[in-house]
Amino acid sequence: MKFGIIVFPGSNCDRDLIHVIENVLKQEVHILWHKDKSLDKFHTDDCILLPGGFSYGDYLRSGALASLSPIMQSVIEFANSGGLVWGICNGFQILCESGLLPGALLRNEGILFSCKNVYIKPTTLDSRITMKLDMQKAYKIPIAHAEGRYYASQDTLQDLQMNNQILFTYCDEHGKITDISNPNGSALHIAGICNKGRNVFGMMPHPERAAESVLNNTDGLAILESMLSYQTAIH
Repeated sequence: MKFGIIVFPGSNCDRDLIHVIENVLKQEVHILWHKDKSLDKFHTDDCILLPGGFSYGDYLRSGALASLSPIMQSVIEFANSGGLVWGICNGFQILCESGLLPGALLRNEGILFSCKNVYIKPTTLDSRITMKLDMQKAYKIPIAHAEGRYYASQDTLQDLQMNNQILFTYCDEHGKITDISNPNGSALHIAGICNKGRNVFGMMPHPERAAESVLNNTDGLAILESMLSYQTAIH
């Protein structure tokens, strides 16, 4: 399985992802510049990753300018053909701005930038990045964002629930979903979603920042490994 990691001007989590995918998961990584236009080397069972950061300085809205980068038309075509696309933090924002995922990420309820460990709970096993997780476990994953409050219309939120597209919700360390455990005021406590085709994923927490024992936290590794487990299962 190959991973293509897109670097936008202002990306700052691309190196984290490259390190974890390449050195921890031992997978093939291709670094993609935002002006690249071809994804011809990737097949639909490969994954394109959009990392966190502050693409284009977060001008206008976070992810808005990056969604217009030359490579994004190819990403949209890749996703529409069934290819796997995964956006983390700013990458999630870019996917929403490009229309590959519904809804939007707004300013945190408390306005301020939030950087801390939070807990998230998988709400379905029916996705590549949750299929090997424990639905009873609260996973400790870092966040680092100022615009992480997931928002969508009531109709869209109902669709997400009906189609089982909500992948993660914020919770406390015991897995209980409370207003206090929601770090940004996201609707329905949403921390991650997928598209209806279940091949495009977005999440605000950073699993790549919790993927090594030297960090005293490997909860994020389980999420990253779930993608590989799916590939192993189908080959």
